[in-house]
Amino acid sequence: MFKTATQLWLLTLTLLLTSCGEDQTTGAGKVRWDREICARCAMAVSGRNYSAQVRGGKPEKKTKLYKFDDVGCAIIWLDDQHWKDDPRTEVWVNDYKTGDWINAKTAGYVKIKNTPMDYGLGAQAIKAPNTLSFEQAKKHIYKVEQRFNNLHKAVPLSEEQQ
Repeated sequence: MFKTATQLWLLTLTLLLTSCGEDQTTGAGKVRWDREICARCAMAVSGRNYSAQVRGGKPEKKTKLYKFDDVGCAIIWLDDQHWKDDPRTEVWVNDYKTGDWINAKTAGYVKIKNTPMDYGLGAQAIKAPNTLSFEQAKKHIYKVEQRFNNLHKAVPLSEEQQ
């Protein structure tokens, strides 16, 4: 009796542990808010209305899910991946109003003042006349990134400042 109960408990535990793994091959995955870090900037993924996910990888391998604290981090990171144009690559963002996962490439983007990494975009499922397309959002993100880079460039100190 004890042996059977122990075996049943071990089987249940094994099933629970294996079901927690990332077995999906498509779509947005579950996020452990405040416990996972952005694949680009290493900040906690905690903004439930502004985060993003990219699913993709090398064509000969199984896709992998990467999580980001801001859509700007996802876009810039993805552009550095040699597999970015693979047809299996998916980009998901939170709808900034509902928190639902939506396809980033078909979403509309609105300019917002405060987002986790200050890229200033919120995604929404419905495109409205005043929203940006995915391609326009990418251009906006790179303009913001350029401003960040110009702000943070080292300026040589004068002799008086040293």
